[in-house]
Amino acid sequence: QVQLVESGGGLVTAGKSLRLSCAHSGRTFSSYNMAWFRQAPGKEREFVAAISWSGRHTYYADSVKGRFTISRDNAENTLWLQMNSLKPEDTAVYYCAADSSLWTTDYNPRAVWYDHWGQGTQVTVSS
Repeated sequence: QVQLVESGGGLVTAGKSLRLSCAHSGRTFSSYNMAWFRQAPGKEREFVAAISWSGRHTYYADSVKGRFTISRDNAENTLWLQMNSLKPEDTAVYYCAADSSLWTTDYNPRAVWYDHWGQGTQVTVSS
């Protein structure tokens, strides 16, 4: 049974940074490509960033490119999202997700069916 547990959310002012963590337990962490999604009140869930099982490949939404960094440590079974220069529009519940499919050249992390999801962590950015 795979479990994903997010942490690190909180309330910050615009321009500050936060680092989210996603702790994985169960099946081997390196079996999964991982991603972060977010959902703001009244809005649909949106893709934020993804990383291949090896960490070699990353993919970002345009809205966070250059500000957010996704990373992982397979030995620590942990995924991170470093969020810098936060904006009020980054306010949302952030979720990590795990996908067991192959990361091929045409892999689209926005469109895959994720096998497992965490419960989410709230990020609030005040202006």
